[in-house]
Amino acid sequence: MTGPPHRIWDDQPAACWQDAFLSGNGEYGIMVYGHPYAERIVVNHHRFVLPNGTRDARPPQLAALLPQIRELILTGRRAEAGRLLAGDGPLRWTQSFHPGFALTVDTDRGSPPRDYRRYTDFDTGEVVAQWAGGARRSFVSRADRLVVTHLDLGDCVLGATGDLPGRPEQVRYAVSAHERDGLVFLRVRGRYPRADGGYGFEGLTLLRGDVEADGDRVRVRGPALALTVLDRPAAAWRTGELTRRLVAHRDARYCALRARHLTRHRAAYRRVSLDLDVPAAQRDLPVGALLARQAAAPHLLDRALLERLFHAGRYLLLSASGVLPPRLTGLWLGSWDAAWAGDFTTDANLNLQLAAANLTALPEVTDAHARLVGAQVDDWRRNARAIFGTRGLLAPSRTDGEHGHLFHRHPDWPFTAWLPGAHWLLFPLYERHLVTGEPLGEVAGWLVEVAEFFADFLTVTADDGTLVFVPSYSAETGPLDADGVAVPAAVNATMDIAAARHAFTVAAAVTGQHRWIELLARLPAYRLDEAGALAEWAWPGYRGDDGHRHVSHLYPVWPLDEINPDDTPRLAAAAHRALCRRGDEDLSAHGSLHRALAAARLRDGPLVAANLLKIVGRDMFFRSLMSAHNPGRVTYNADAAHTLPAVLVESLVQGRPGRLRLLPAPLPGLPTGTLRGVTCPGRVTVTELTWRPGAVWARLCSPVPQRLRVTAPFGATIVDLPAGAPTTVEFTANGPPGWAH
Repeated sequence: MTGPPHRIWDDQPAACWQDAFLSGNGEYGIMVYGHPYAERIVVNHHRFVLPNGTRDARPPQLAALLPQIRELILTGRRAEAGRLLAGDGPLRWTQSFHPGFALTVDTDRGSPPRDYRRYTDFDTGEVVAQWAGGARRSFVSRADRLVVTHLDLGDCVLGATGDLPGRPEQVRYAVSAHERDGLVFLRVRGRYPRADGGYGFEGLTLLRGDVEADGDRVRVRGPALALTVLDRPAAAWRTGELTRRLVAHRDARYCALRARHLTRHRAAYRRVSLDLDVPAAQRDLPVGALLARQAAAPHLLDRALLERLFHAGRYLLLSASGVLPPRLTGLWLGSWDAAWAGDFTTDANLNLQLAAANLTALPEVTDAHARLVGAQVDDWRRNARAIFGTRGLLAPSRTDGEHGHLFHRHPDWPFTAWLPGAHWLLFPLYERHLVTGEPLGEVAGWLVEVAEFFADFLTVTADDGTLVFVPSYSAETGPLDADGVAVPAAVNATMDIAAARHAFTVAAAVTGQHRWIELLARLPAYRLDEAGALAEWAWPGYRGDDGHRHVSHLYPVWPLDEINPDDTPRLAAAAHRALCRRGDEDLSAHGSLHRALAAARLRDGPLVAANLLKIVGRDMFFRSLMSAHNPGRVTYNADAAHTLPAVLVESLVQGRPGRLRLLPAPLPGLPTGTLRGVTCPGRVTVTELTWRPGAVWARLCSPVPQRLRVTAPFGATIVDLPAGAPTTVEFTANGPPGWAH
C-alpha cells in the first residue's frame, strides 16, 4: 500500500499553518510548513490545554428543582424551565486546546530551490520536504513517543519560538540551548499565567551530528538528527525526566527509529484500502490540482479526490488517536484561538469522527475513546446525582479531556437536560463488540448504568401509563414557540427514547432481569408529524426547526440501526422524509456528514452524494487534506476529514448480525472499484469487495462459523461461512440471484 493513493504531495511550500502537512502518534502531533529555507514545525500535545478556572468545575445541584422544572415544561412555560436548568451564571467553557511552539529551521540561502516537493506518506507517517541539494524528514513515533526529524540541507540553524498567532500575552516562553555530557539540547518552556489546571508545558530536543549550542539556538553543519519530547507538568518542571528519555536514544539512527515506528503505524494503516479505478495520471497530481479538479466541477464527485480523502481520513484519524481520541481539530492547531475551545464536543462531533474506527479496522482509535470514557465515568455518576438525584451516568456535551463534569450550560443550550449523552458516547464501544465479538467487559456495566439512570429519571407518566422524558433536550435545538424561536427545554426528544430503548434492551440481555423489558414496553412510541415525517419530539403540538444543522432524531437510524428499511419500513420512510426536509443551516461539515450517514442507512445513494458534495464541492479541505468546519475553508476542524471514510464505507457495505448488504447506497459517478478489509457488525470481514456495472463480487471471512444473508443490487443469497476460511459471493445482473463458493 504505497504509491500515489497513499500520500499527498505539493510542489508549493505551505504559506500558512492550515496548509501544513501533518503527522502524529495519538499523543504528539506536528505541523510542517514554511519556505524550504525557513521551515516551521509546530508541535502539539493532546493535553496542552490553557487553564481557565474550570479544571475543578463541578455539576450544578439541580435535583431539588426538578419538580418545578418539570411542572414548568409540562404547562408550556419552557423558557422559564430553561433558565432554571441553565442557572444565572455566565456560559463557562472547557480549557482551550493550544499549540506548544514551533521548531524553526533556517538557512542563509535565499535563492529559490529547484525541484521542490513536499509530501506526507500515509503508509509511514512521514512528512518530507526535498529539493535539489536538501531534504528534511519528520515523523512522530508510535513506538518511542518522539518527534523525529532528519536534517540534510547543509548548514542551518535550529531554534524555537512561541510566537504563534493569538498567543495570550500572559503566556510566557523561555527558549535556551545548552550542552550536557557532550550532548546538545534545545529547551522550550511555556508558563501559564494561572496554575489551576497546569503549571506550564515544555519541549526538549536532542540534536545529534555536527552541532553546537549558540545562545538560544543550535548551529547545525551537515546532516543531523533532532529528537523532541513534550510534557505538561502540573506543579513543577520535569526537565530531568525528559532528558533521561532523550539520552536513552542518544545513539539511535533515523532508519532504526522509523522501522520501530512502522511496526505499529503501518500495520494499522494497511488494514483497509479503497481503489476507485482512478487513472494513473490523476493519481499522480499534486494535492492542489486534485482540489482544483473538484472545484471546477462542484456538482460531481471527483473519484481521484474521494479516493485520496478516504486514505487521508484514515491516516489522520489514526494519527490523532492514542492517549485520547481526536479533538475538534484532531491533534493539530497552529494558533491559540481554537473555535469551541478545540475540545471534544460530544453531542455530535466526536462520535461522527469515530464513525470509521470500527468499520475500517482501527481499534487504536476505539481504544483511545475507551480511555477517555473510562477516565470520566465517575464524573458522569456525579453529574447524574447532582442534577437529577439518580443513579447511573449523565455525560457532558463537551470535555477538554481533563474531566467529565457537566458545567457548560446556557438557556439556549441547556445541556443539563441532554439525557442520552452517556449512551451515545458508549455506543462506539458497543459497536466494537458487535464487530469483533470481544466481550463487552466493563462497557456492559456502563450500559446497565445508563439504563439505571433512565429508570430513576422516568418518574413522570402520561394518562395511559407511558413514561415521559421531561426535561428533554434534542441537541442543539428545540421546538419553535409562537414567534418561531427555538425553546430547547422540552418533552420526549426522539434521541432520548432511542437511547433508553437500546439501554433497556442491553440491560435485559446483560442482567437477565425482566424489569427492563417491562420498562421498555412503557416507553413512548416514535411519533410521525402531520406530513408523515419522523418527529424530533414524541409530544403533541411541537413544531421543529427543519433548518437546523443537527439531526439527533435520526439516532435510531444511525448509528443504532433500529429503524431500517428491512425491519421497520414505515418508520424508515418517515425517517427519510424527515431527512429530506431538513435544511442545511450554516452548511457545517458535521451536519452534512451526519445527514450522509443517515442517508446511507436509508439506502439513498444520491442523497449521500448530495451531502458529500456539500463538503467536497464547497472548498472545505486545506492542502493538507485536513478539513474546515464551513465552506470556504472557514475554521480548521477535523469533522469532515475523519468522518468521510465512514460515509464511503456505509455506501458500499453495511452489516449487522446475520445480514450483510453490498452496495446498499451506491454513489453516482463511482461505477467501479474495490474496497478491502472493512469489518462489519456481525463479525464479518469483507476482505475484498469489487463492483462494476452489472456485477458485484465479494470475499468474506468470519472468525466463527455462521449463516449469513447477503444482499446486493442484483439479488440475495444465504451463505454458510466456516470459521477462518474465506468465502466468495458473486452477483450479476444477468445471472442467478447470487451464489457462493
